[in-house]
Formats: sequence, structure tokens, C-alpha cells
Amino acid sequence: MRPRFWERPLDALTREEWEALCDGCGKCCLHKLEDADTGEITPTDIACKLLDIGACRCSDYRGRKARVPDCLRLTARNVGDQAWLPASCAYRLRAEGRPLPDWHYLVCGDREAVHRAGQSVRGWAVSEEEAGPIEHHLVDREL
Repeated sequence: MRPRFWERPLDALTREEWEALCDGCGKCCLHKLEDADTGEITPTDIACKLLDIGACRCSDYRGRKARVPDCLRLTARNVGDQAWLPASCAYRLRAEGRPLPDWHYLVCGDREAVHRAGQSVRGWAVSEEEAGPIEHHLVDREL
């Protein structure tokens, strides 16, 4: 990968660089509710069944679309259209022309920094296979 590739425009990244941009927070794998009238998105603490909550990584990244048809594949073309992406998401930040935060592993060199900074779902998300009714899992904090 090229030095400081994350500072380049998203459409200039190689596939390897694109994949490396992910900070490993797991927030994009949380279920969300959309108000039918207002379009407002409310996050939950319920994670996709494929998310390894401890590692904050998909347990079947290559096969996720076959197992979870609703899983969205982010691309440089569609990332700007995903208003539900967390404000801290590296893809969203770069699509908006903003820099990565200091806790991002590409900036600080430490993959655990995202967790220490409280920017991941580790420690508070629950798998959809164990969650129960979604109404009991609304999150009242900004993701």
C-alpha cells in the first residue's frame, strides 16, 4: 500500500487500500430503525449475526452477502449516500474530505486504539441471535 494512502480521494484507492481504511469499530454492523414518516434513523445495540463483537470484525466477510442479503457493500460511489454511517466512520470522514481521527490505527499504528477511545461496539453490542425485541435495544447516544 502507498504511504499515507488514506489521505487520497476514495476513488483513487486500490481495493487493498479501501479495505484497510476500515477502523474496525463495528458500528456499521448494528441494526438501525428508520421512521417511516420522517426517515429518521435510530441506531440499536443489536449487531448483525456475523459480527464478532469482541473483535469488531465480520466473521464471514467474503460470504456475508450470501448469508445476510441486506448487507451493503460500501464503495467510493455509494458511501456518500449512506447517511446512517456513523460520524466517526473512516469512509464517511474521507468522503466528506475530513481527516481520520487520532485513534484510527492508520494514524496511530495501534488497532486497539479504536476500542480504548470508546469508538467501537466492543463491550456493549449484543448479537441479533440473542437480542430479543428490537424495541428494547434503542441507542440514545451518537454513533
